[in-house]
Amino acid sequence: MANQTILQLDIHDHHVVMDNGILAVTLSKPDGNVTGIKYSSIDNVLEVRDKEAHRGYWDLVWNSGTPGTTGTFDEMRGKEFEVVVQNEEQIELSFKRNYSFKDKEVPLNIDKRFIMLRNSSGFYSYAIYEHLREWPPFNLPQTRIVFKLRKDKFHYMAIADNRKRWMPLPEDRVGRRGKTLDFPEAVLLVHPREAAFKGEVDDKYQYSCENKDLKVHGWISMDPSDDPPVGFWQITPSSEFRSGGPLKQNLTSHVGPYALAMFLSAHYGGEELVLKLNPDEPWKKVFGPVFFYLNSVPNGTDPLSLWEDAKIQMTKEVQSWPYSFPASENFPPPNQRGRLTGNLFVLDRYAKQEQMPAAEAYVGLAAPGDAGSWQTETKGYQFWTKTDAYGSFSIENVRIGDYNLYAWVPGFIGDYRYDVVISVSAGSDMDVGDFVFEPPRNGPTLWEIGIPDRSAAEFYIPDPNPNYINKLYVDHPDRFRQYGLWERYAELYPDTDLVYTVGVSDYTKDWFFAHVNRTRNDGSHLPTTWQIKFTLDNNIDKSGIYKLRVALATANVAELQIRVNNPEVESALFTTGQIGHDNAIARHGIHGLYRLYSVDISGSVLVEGENTILLSQIINNSSFNGVMYDYIRLEGPPSDVSTHP
Repeated sequence: MANQTILQLDIHDHHVVMDNGILAVTLSKPDGNVTGIKYSSIDNVLEVRDKEAHRGYWDLVWNSGTPGTTGTFDEMRGKEFEVVVQNEEQIELSFKRNYSFKDKEVPLNIDKRFIMLRNSSGFYSYAIYEHLREWPPFNLPQTRIVFKLRKDKFHYMAIADNRKRWMPLPEDRVGRRGKTLDFPEAVLLVHPREAAFKGEVDDKYQYSCENKDLKVHGWISMDPSDDPPVGFWQITPSSEFRSGGPLKQNLTSHVGPYALAMFLSAHYGGEELVLKLNPDEPWKKVFGPVFFYLNSVPNGTDPLSLWEDAKIQMTKEVQSWPYSFPASENFPPPNQRGRLTGNLFVLDRYAKQEQMPAAEAYVGLAAPGDAGSWQTETKGYQFWTKTDAYGSFSIENVRIGDYNLYAWVPGFIGDYRYDVVISVSAGSDMDVGDFVFEPPRNGPTLWEIGIPDRSAAEFYIPDPNPNYINKLYVDHPDRFRQYGLWERYAELYPDTDLVYTVGVSDYTKDWFFAHVNRTRNDGSHLPTTWQIKFTLDNNIDKSGIYKLRVALATANVAELQIRVNNPEVESALFTTGQIGHDNAIARHGIHGLYRLYSVDISGSVLVEGENTILLSQIINNSSFNGVMYDYIRLEGPPSDVSTHP
């Protein structure tokens, strides 16, 4: 039956309809907003109570160069409509808005595209953004696609196999039904329509996801008294057009019911992740295509099978990437891309004298920059993969351009960058041979705390206050996503701060996951100082330099000062200065931007017996000032590596 479907395009004065017999998508003309999606027995899966412009749309936030992550909200409404492709296999529509100096709009040419294929249970969208050299500079903190579904039908949300649940209604968050907590996104459900949600916290940031895992998410309508179960899924087959690399966290789906396709955002990174175009800087980028997939099963069939089917469809889309059907010359098909292969090794002579295969390492191509700069790269494209057990890697379907090769290896601190710029051409297949990453190392490890994996997940994460829980994350691997965990520090340490004794303490139980302020009963905040106590024997090299490595998983308006053996000394041995606007503490992330600091400690300040390193976080404006540690290590002075394993 599916093979008999026929593509139809109906063009009216103020809207157009793409219909392939499986679904029909209505778009406003020339705005280019999705106002209706007819599928199965549902006339419109989008929220019919909302204005047409607020059902399915692209948007962005921009400013003229002011600091911060906010700006003018722009719904990117098109001004010109064009049928780009119309044949038996495909329809592709364009909704353009070209910049004019007299306009007060963002200085971009924007071309939004929508594609429907024959026999496809969904549709695709992508957009081309272009800024010419002579146009005004500006900042672009965010751009995305938003779909708001019918709240009377779509009540079940799925993001991952272990992150799916029934969701409250949007009205449960407002008025007498909800109580806003420490920030507007977090709401305690006081009198929800469904009693089962009472006492839970709802916050969209509890459903964030790393780019590397953010491939499919969405909603299921499963009312047995109504239509057959229907699923609406947002599928992103590639992260090449997303900013921030594989660990960047983005929003997914949340109460509304909303389904988002995030391309660029400052979440979990702050202003460092804002795209900033400079004077006389041309720029062009294609965001997408992404796929919006709809599926259904007969009544009586397990509705959760729609999630399983959506994952299968996601795999098909990933395997089909890069698509060959987008009509824009700005989206290169498979034969206009390149491939890069190689092998990555690690050489840490104090761990092992021979180089080791960098197993399960992250290897990627991104715009030329410093080591680790891919974390905050926003203007270009990124292509990432993981090595196998032998350190071998293959980066496929790379766009033409100049790149640096970057890597980081779980289990080792620091970032790798291959200093030679790699030029990828159409059809190229380059074997770049062997690379050796020598992570930062000064001498043998005297002690260490944590696991160098760019996350604080291995540290002690307390149970949430039982009055502020999300039931999804009870006994869940992502227990850090519960609301208010930062407040538990003051409960655990009401009068004195954390003290960790090397060789006695256990970082999974005795190292709080976030170094935050202590909140007092009057709402004020006290800065906190953590202590690491360790013992040295009488072989201290008084003339040598010891090295303290402090890797941070995130920082938010924090200043970390380090002292050794003397808490009263006014000048710290080391300070980070004010760092970070990641906001991962408030937004339930276990990491943000990775930062690594290396601190020299003269052997002359160390003593035989007990020593103390003091870590002070001194900014105390709010509950959310603080850092999360990834890993801390003290190294001795350089020594003969042949004496180490």
